[in-house]
Amino acid sequence: MPAPIELERLYDDHAQAVFAFLLNLTRNEADTHDLLQELFIRLAQRPSLLEGVRDQRAFLLRIAHNLAIDQIRGRGARQKSHDKWGVETEAVFAPAAGTDEGAFREALAAALGELAPEQRAVVHLKLWEGLTFEQIADLMGIPPNTAASRYRYGLDKLRHLLRPLYNEIK
Repeated sequence: MPAPIELERLYDDHAQAVFAFLLNLTRNEADTHDLLQELFIRLAQRPSLLEGVRDQRAFLLRIAHNLAIDQIRGRGARQKSHDKWGVETEAVFAPAAGTDEGAFREALAAALGELAPEQRAVVHLKLWEGLTFEQIADLMGIPPNTAASRYRYGLDKLRHLLRPLYNEIK
């Protein structure tokens, strides 16, 4: 078992980013809490998972992504879950300071919910985690070109969905 201090440090350093990533994928706060807890339980039970890991955040995000995918598959009705995740708009972002900012955050959260989960994951990892396409590809187990395509298609859809808001504030 890894030292409790090591797990505590990992949690303190990375849990917020992993939580945001999972919430963006699942669009459900309860599922996100469950997945985050499962991730750290696995680390506590199998400390060997951490051996030789150079980029701990990327490693934790990879495990989180895999857990989320397993959850989708485990539910059996994959398409039903994807449809549900696209409609629900959990508060993915921190509360806004002003009304305009709040409206933008709500619109962005709703627009992200319209993306396919695979696109949403890539967009999140690129924009909020600052990962390269190579890192995203490694994390998600896909080719770098696929990661770049999902990002491009995701951004195109976000532009389309957020265009009315942009035109309104212009």
